[in-house]
Amino acid sequence: MPITKQYLKSRPECKITFVVPAKEASKVEVAGDFNDWNTSSLKKYKNGNFKGQLNLPVDKEYQFRYIIDGEWVNEIEADAYKWNDFAATENSVLVV
Repeated sequence: MPITKQYLKSRPECKITFVVPAKEASKVEVAGDFNDWNTSSLKKYKNGNFKGQLNLPVDKEYQFRYIIDGEWVNEIEADAYKWNDFAATENSVLVV
């Protein structure tokens, strides 16, 4: 589940692209610090990947997780993981 980062030269922001391979899934969402843990749907493509983009301010860390057909899943290529007492599990961490 790769994440790509493209730092913008014109603003102190980074364009984040989430790509989640989930051919059998009907819905993939992402939730994290950057959207107050509200879900944002990723678009499904013919190759079975779900994809979404957003711009985030730089010099910060963001915790997040994917929701694949209702199941919370971590990014396997996350920059780090942090324990979340509320959910009693680890969250993926994105360092921008």
